[in-house]
Formats: sequence, C-alpha cells, structure tokens
Amino acid sequence: MGCGCGCAKKNLTDEQKKVLQAMADCDGPCAAKDIAAATGLDAKMVSGKIADLKKQGFVDSPVRCKYGITAEGRTAIKG
Repeated sequence: MGCGCGCAKKNLTDEQKKVLQAMADCDGPCAAKDIAAATGLDAKMVSGKIADLKKQGFVDSPVRCKYGITAEGRTAIKG
C-alpha cells in the first residue's frame, strides 16, 4: 500500500480521487447516490470505491448510509 512513513501515497485511482473530492465538497456526510450524481460515476461503482476507501481510512460513516471524508482522505487528494 503506502511507503510505511504515514504519508498518503496509496496509489489512488482516478475514480477514488473523484469520490474523495465529491465528499470534500459536501457539507457534512453525503449518500452514495449524491456522490454518484456529483461525479458522474455509476452508483454501484461509487459504493465499491467507498468500501475500498473506508478500508484505507480515507472515508468514515458517521451516519448510517452516509459517508464523509477523513483528514487522511483530505491529505490524499491534496497530493
């Protein structure tokens, strides 16, 4: 995954970056369908990307079926 130093070099795909950016642009937690609409990606693809990003610590789910970007996720899209 990363280089082991704690940096955000986790080789994000373009779709993952789009999903994270859409979350960063949301005011608070947002639903997968909202992220799909904002990115133009298929809703099922977005759900899969969210699951991957949660495993990496870039996304959390503070409310059921709603997702938000973590501080690590914000760092990842800045690089």
